[in-house]
Amino acid sequence: MKSVLAIIGTTLLYPIFLLLLLITIRLFIEARFIPSQTMTPALEIDDRVLVEKVTTFLRRPYNRGEIIVFYPPPVEMSGKDLSWDGMHVLGRLTGFSFLPSEPAFIKRVIGLPGDTIRIVSGQGVFLNGKKLDETSYIQEQPHYSLTTLQDIGGRRIDGSTIQPYGSSSDAQKSIVVPPGQLFVLGDNRNNSQDSHVFGMVSEDHVIGCAMMKFWPVLKVIEPPTYRVE
Repeated sequence: MKSVLAIIGTTLLYPIFLLLLLITIRLFIEARFIPSQTMTPALEIDDRVLVEKVTTFLRRPYNRGEIIVFYPPPVEMSGKDLSWDGMHVLGRLTGFSFLPSEPAFIKRVIGLPGDTIRIVSGQGVFLNGKKLDETSYIQEQPHYSLTTLQDIGGRRIDGSTIQPYGSSSDAQKSIVVPPGQLFVLGDNRNNSQDSHVFGMVSEDHVIGCAMMKFWPVLKVIEPPTYRVE
């Protein structure tokens, strides 16, 4: 009888151990694939990248130019925020395809808390009044302009119209990144669902930083050295 119980116990322990091991690994690092062209030329469709999550756990400040993976703000998801829904959390921790999980975006950090952002069509991004030299990584200059918060807007991924700050009392104010938030853009500026559409991203929604591309080639992802003109 004891041997039978021991066998049953061992049989149950193995999947539990494997599940805990999988969750532990995914707490620190996970693999992601690139589903769209929003980050070309740095990342192409079907590229595989490793995302480190230690940065998120330690809450260290993010750096301009880092490529981060994050869950989109609720305003992009028609008001839904499933960040702490039990089944979605389990899906994120295990990666099992049969469990629900929120869509994740990958973009480049442009503005940090306190930064003032302005974008001029055909010219580029102005950070705290000075133009960023982004020639080393962007696909092309943006075909849109942003001066105030009310200029932020466009279409959600479901096709509906969004203007996150249009009705707020601060709509006429300059675009200043609030504490605990980030302003992010895709390198393919004119084909990217990013902060020029849905506004700021809370640091609480960041999954981690893309550290390495491992397919189809092995390449470390390093933030560019920012220069201003």
